[in-house]
Amino acid sequence: MRKEKFFFVIVLTVVSLFVLISLVGVRAADTGTVTATVTAQNIALTVSDGTITYGTMGIGSSAATIASGLNDSQDAVNTGNVTSKFNIKGQNSTNWTLGANPGSETYSHKFCTSSCDASPSWTALTTSYATLVASIGVGATQNFDLIVYTPSSTANYTQQSVDVTVQVTTP
Repeated sequence: MRKEKFFFVIVLTVVSLFVLISLVGVRAADTGTVTATVTAQNIALTVSDGTITYGTMGIGSSAATIASGLNDSQDAVNTGNVTSKFNIKGQNSTNWTLGANPGSETYSHKFCTSSCDASPSWTALTTSYATLVASIGVGATQNFDLIVYTPSSTANYTQQSVDVTVQVTTP
C-alpha cells in the first residue's frame, strides 16, 4: 500500500498544480486604452502688403499710411494655430536715430491700431518691442497704420531704411 499512497500523493500534487495554474490564468489582468492626441504649437504671422514707400519728404515733415495720406494700411494676420500676441518695433537707419520726437539727425516713427483715419492715437516706436495687440485669435487680422516724421535737421539726404518689425509670441 505504500506504493499506492505514494502514487496517490504524486497524482494529487500534479492535479493541484494544474488547478493552481488554471486559477492564475483565470485571474489574468484586463487592459483598457487611453486615446491621446497632441498638436504641435505653431506661432506664425504674415504682414500684408508689407511695403510702404514714404517717398522723398522735406525736413521736419511727416507722412502717414492712413486713408487721407498714403492709403497704405498694413495687416498683421495670425497664421499660426494658437491665440498669440503681436509686438512691433522700429530701427535706427544708417544715418538717423529713432526717437519719440524728431530732432537733429533723429526721426520718429509711430503706429496706430484703432480709429487711425478718424482720430488716431499714435504710439512712438522704439528699437525694443512694444505690444501691437495683446491677444489675437487664430486667423484674425490686426490692421495698423504708421506715421514717419523726418528729422528737424540733417546732413544726410540719402534714402534711409526705416523698417518696422512685427513679431509674434505667445500671450
